[in-house]
Amino acid sequence: MKSLLSCSLALALGLWSGAPAHSQTTGAGSCWLQGDVEPAQLHGLWQLTLWPEDGDGSRPVSTGAVLFEPHPEYTDGVRGHLKRSGPGNDLQALVSGDVDDGEFALDESADGVRIDAAWIGSLPPAACGHEIRGLRHPAGPADGPRLNFLLRRAPRG
Repeated sequence: MKSLLSCSLALALGLWSGAPAHSQTTGAGSCWLQGDVEPAQLHGLWQLTLWPEDGDGSRPVSTGAVLFEPHPEYTDGVRGHLKRSGPGNDLQALVSGDVDDGEFALDESADGVRIDAAWIGSLPPAACGHEIRGLRHPAGPADGPRLNFLLRRAPRG
């Protein structure tokens, strides 16, 4: 995956704080397959759950949300903002990624420069584009353990 991070943390916080989510392009009853995913189909707000690699999703170690928006430099990718619970404080990060041949790939960076984690996953066909599941790999030991993740499209209000 291309390294897609170049946005500043100040921009991320400004957009996170009140920007409306972009509309999502899956209509009622439509279901798209993994290989057919366009970046616009990922745009919007997603609920996040993280749990230990050897655990189960009913006991998360962190929860939060990810907002995916169009990537300003790469039309085949998304850029976004992650906000989740952490030990003692909420954690915020920039994210950039794409879906290529059914594989979801995402880079996470707390400072907009250094990659803190890589996320690799897929969109289960039965979820019709409303879930992304995979594994978050930290860049180094200081960035924590490997964690399973579930991104579930947030309900539209």
